[in-house]
Amino acid sequence: MSITAVLVLFSIVWFLILFLTLQIKIKTQGDIGTVLKGTHASSPINFSMKKRLITTTLISFPISALIIFTILSGIITLDMFDFYNLIEK
Repeated sequence: MSITAVLVLFSIVWFLILFLTLQIKIKTQGDIGTVLKGTHASSPINFSMKKRLITTTLISFPISALIIFTILSGIITLDMFDFYNLIEK
């Protein structure tokens, strides 16, 4: 597995986890009951993107490492997904 493949895999996992963590523990202005004029009721209050990015990175490292280990150990191979016998052996 090349370094490029590792970086691409990590990037995919990182963005997937980022989009999942953006939805967790959000308090909106509508929930609190103080909607500022000119904003939507679903606008977040005290949103910390830095905290989300750190959390995303800490969650993504072990998940990516597990996927890379699975690929490199041979537990999952490309031959397992060759349902139409298109890969020459």
